[in-house]
Amino acid sequence: MNEPIQPEIAEKIKQLEKKFKNSGQDLGSYLDGLLHDRYLTYWDYIHLDTLLSLQIPRTHFPDEEIFITYHQITELYFKLIIHELKQIIDDKLQTAQFFTTKLERVNRYFRVLINSFDVMIKGMDRDQFLKYRMSLLPASGFQSVQYRLIEIYATPLVNLVNVKNRSQFSEQDKLEDVFEHLYWKSGATDKETGEKTLTLKQFEYRYTPRMMRIAHQVKHSTIFHKYLELPEKEQNNVHLIEALRTFDTNVNINWLLMHMGAAFRYLNKEKGEVLATGGTNWKKFLPPSFQRIMFFPDLWSEEEKENWGQQWVAHQFNTVK
Repeated sequence: MNEPIQPEIAEKIKQLEKKFKNSGQDLGSYLDGLLHDRYLTYWDYIHLDTLLSLQIPRTHFPDEEIFITYHQITELYFKLIIHELKQIIDDKLQTAQFFTTKLERVNRYFRVLINSFDVMIKGMDRDQFLKYRMSLLPASGFQSVQYRLIEIYATPLVNLVNVKNRSQFSEQDKLEDVFEHLYWKSGATDKETGEKTLTLKQFEYRYTPRMMRIAHQVKHSTIFHKYLELPEKEQNNVHLIEALRTFDTNVNINWLLMHMGAAFRYLNKEKGEVLATGGTNWKKFLPPSFQRIMFFPDLWSEEEKENWGQQWVAHQFNTVK
């Protein structure tokens, strides 16, 4: 004798029938699929075997696997950060609470990345790194498009121009003109000849269309704009302001300081320095006090702007050998 269908199950069946009514198939067809479907496993859900097959070193040095794995982890966190920023941009509620919640997630992701950067600074053999890095040319972390997209989603392009040239541009200028003067391009351009490195040429060819498309999409709706569109009461929320300032500091000071620490450990030497992969000039490109990039300049005092990132000079990793 068949057991009677429980009322709560019958109700769920009705809801499923309603859901699939306009799909072109009846509920029975979907139930057939469910009946024959395999049980889901953890390793299938996260595609574990595929994920673990993506670390493919170019050399026989054991520590290269650390290097490639950490960079892949970083890109996954960047993906999560962009996921949260896009939700802020798409939000129509205009509440400080929603804005703050999403930014706190972003700051949490960056905190994990910053706190784990010891893996890069102290977690690899220096001699191995200086050898296997030569097999990576002209690839460079400089070519992380997701990091550039975080910047584009966060603030108007004009705020991403080197501080020395920023006054020459405004939000009324064509995005294409401003884009040509973004601060990071100077880090991979020969100052004497004006010639772009192969690393920069490759990056621009591969990603400029994507970056420009997104820059146009968020021209008036970056995180900076979304904050200014909030009602005045919401703009003055102290928790939101703190979250914005923390985001700015994490990206434009702390994250760069971690890279400075790694560069000093692996690339600095008493007589000159070892060039970074791709030919980027890390001593002129990485220090935050040189570029003074700020996503939300209105949230910082003139003194804070003037001293932006100055702490890199005395940063503890500058003396790491």
